[in-house]
Amino acid sequence: MPLPDAEALCATLAEAMRPHVDPAATALVGIHTGGVWVAERLHAALGLKLPPGSMDVSFYRDDFHQRGLHANAKTSQIPFEVDGAHIVIVDDVLHTGRTIRAAMNELFDYGRPARIDLAVLIDRGGRELPIAPGFCAHALSLPAAQMLALERDADGGLSFRVIEK
Repeated sequence: MPLPDAEALCATLAEAMRPHVDPAATALVGIHTGGVWVAERLHAALGLKLPPGSMDVSFYRDDFHQRGLHANAKTSQIPFEVDGAHIVIVDDVLHTGRTIRAAMNELFDYGRPARIDLAVLIDRGGRELPIAPGFCAHALSLPAAQMLALERDADGGLSFRVIEK
């Protein structure tokens, strides 16, 4: 199965979002790691003024006690005022919805946004929670035994790879 072009999906996602964001007031928060890369692309393409944020939701996951902490956990950076803001959470692949739930829980620790939207490059289905993206560049079905990973090469180019669990 050929995988979609991640670079083209970033452009598609930016164009879908453009009519719905205020460049002076909308803030992006990418989920580590792929969501941060996508948020950086969207931030530049949309000409947003507020700096993009990033978050590692490891401590907020509902399976933290089972999975433990990843060895490469990152710190979250939210360099803007969350209270009253329009925030778009950005991730590369949406699957069960649990990562997004964790991201919203963490975001509320920083304040109370006026609105939260979700933007993803790919929705692969398999939802376990009632979470849906407001902006999605592509839908794709994969067997449960496979994961879709966004990778960035040395030149900054983005591409997808299927990983067997």
